[in-house]
Amino acid sequence: MVTGRRVLGGPVAGRGWRRLAAGLLGGLLAGGLAACGPAAGPAALASPSVVPSTVGPTTVAPTPSPTPSPVPRPDILAPAGIVAVSDVDPSILQDMRYATNHNFEGRVVAGYVEPLCILNAPTATALHKVQVAANARGYSLKVYDCYRPQRAVDDFTAWAKVLTDTVTKAEFYPSLDKSRLFRDGYIAGPTPHSSGSTVDLTLVKLPAAPQRAYVLGEPQVSCTAPVAQRFPDNSIDMGTGFDCFDPRTHTLDSRITGEPHDNRLLLKSLMSAAGFVNYSGEWWHYTLGGTAFAGKYFNFPVQLNALPGH
Repeated sequence: MVTGRRVLGGPVAGRGWRRLAAGLLGGLLAGGLAACGPAAGPAALASPSVVPSTVGPTTVAPTPSPTPSPVPRPDILAPAGIVAVSDVDPSILQDMRYATNHNFEGRVVAGYVEPLCILNAPTATALHKVQVAANARGYSLKVYDCYRPQRAVDDFTAWAKVLTDTVTKAEFYPSLDKSRLFRDGYIAGPTPHSSGSTVDLTLVKLPAAPQRAYVLGEPQVSCTAPVAQRFPDNSIDMGTGFDCFDPRTHTLDSRITGEPHDNRLLLKSLMSAAGFVNYSGEWWHYTLGGTAFAGKYFNFPVQLNALPGH
């Protein structure tokens, strides 16, 4: 035992043993660190490491999609006889601008919780008849606004009074001073939209072309510019964009000629045949009169769970 210790523990043999042991220990440590990833320097400590998945061919476990926020409970419920147009005719296209940032306020308007077309039942039924007739001509209706809660009307009024807020002027009222919105009738008080009897709409050639989403902050183009220059709405050319504060939006404005003029008359013919009346100052604005809801102004929010049966 003593001899063996002396042989292994001599000056040269001892140093060799220590080198061998250090090498073995270093190899074990290096292998362990390699299995765990690079050494934890400052950058590694700043970020948590990701553990690869051993299931399937991927190396990183997929991140679950976030759960969408639930729609809040409505503060006011709609009365009986108010319906979602999608329940009456799901083929009618919907591009509900006031539930987005792409409108003259540049933000979601008060009361528009969901992008949903709501009307009273007689108006929705009449609109379905128009859709059938439009389909027979190779078109579909597309709605921009339907029922409008009184709180949204109040929001329009409050916005119009803030003369320094001209964020959307270049697109929606490029030739008009904002101080004239009330005087010229572009912003007004109670509207038949709030009874669910009025709809703002256009026509889309079938099959409907896709329409890209509006990007907040994208360059604005005048609503009176040629159709190829305006925001790429997939509707047929009506001579101006929707919600354009300009006299060219008058249905029979003499400056609108050719195909845009004919398109306005086609929409008017289809809507009139079902009993709708056009507001001459806006080619997109139609009201169905003679319903039990005429003269009523509701304030329930635009959301599905505010409606009867939902």
